[in-house]
Amino acid sequence: MISNSAKQKMQSGQPAFGFALGMGSPLNAELISRSGIDFVMIDRQHGSWGEDSAIAALVAIFGSSAIPMARVARNDYTFIGRLLDEGVMGMIVPMVDTPEQARSAAESCLLPPEGQRSWGWGRAKLYGADYAERINEELFVAVQLESAEAVRNAEAILSTPGIDGCWTGPSDLSLSLGFHPSEMDDREEHARALEAILEACKNTGKIPGIAGRSVDDALHRASQGFRFIVATSDGGLLESGASSAVSRLATFAG
Repeated sequence: MISNSAKQKMQSGQPAFGFALGMGSPLNAELISRSGIDFVMIDRQHGSWGEDSAIAALVAIFGSSAIPMARVARNDYTFIGRLLDEGVMGMIVPMVDTPEQARSAAESCLLPPEGQRSWGWGRAKLYGADYAERINEELFVAVQLESAEAVRNAEAILSTPGIDGCWTGPSDLSLSLGFHPSEMDDREEHARALEAILEACKNTGKIPGIAGRSVDDALHRASQGFRFIVATSDGGLLESGASSAVSRLATFAG
């Protein structure tokens, strides 16, 4: 069984940075996972992935230095189990507002006696004969705190056994607090909500995470104390790279 280097980095107090994969392209997954980034996250909630293409992405990521993670479509026992069976080593569960929902997520992720994950797997067998003995320890389980209710319940949610940390969705949090995501930087209540999440993580010994909006934003979030940080996406990297190239080409004077 390989070690989850991203989880180890976060547990040591350092930030782990990742790229989200949303375009549904295993080729993107292969290229980006070999960039030196700490982890990549296959986005099954908002990304353009089907089950077969997600498996193909995990095949493409295998053997790279990036730890394969996934955001599941919803807090569902079967959906979570299928991704784990194919080799995911980090699971992000969206829209967790209560300790009960956190407990359901953790139990879906972990093999007994810690959880209720079903025995049996597919591609994960490539991790070796000791997979079953080590996966509970190596797996990183994060719940998304992205509502006013989740912020109120943050400490209770993060106290749930089997939950390693959280991943804050700042845009959904903005909407839950009553304003458009474009206003989040100017809203004191948004800043206070993020501070409350950081404090809840500190009080429970769990890892605070957040969805960064850019590389600069990811660095800013790391300076605030967040450690599980998605910096940008494959689409974002493609768009920014193309825009940069066009800007340079436009300087040609003939």
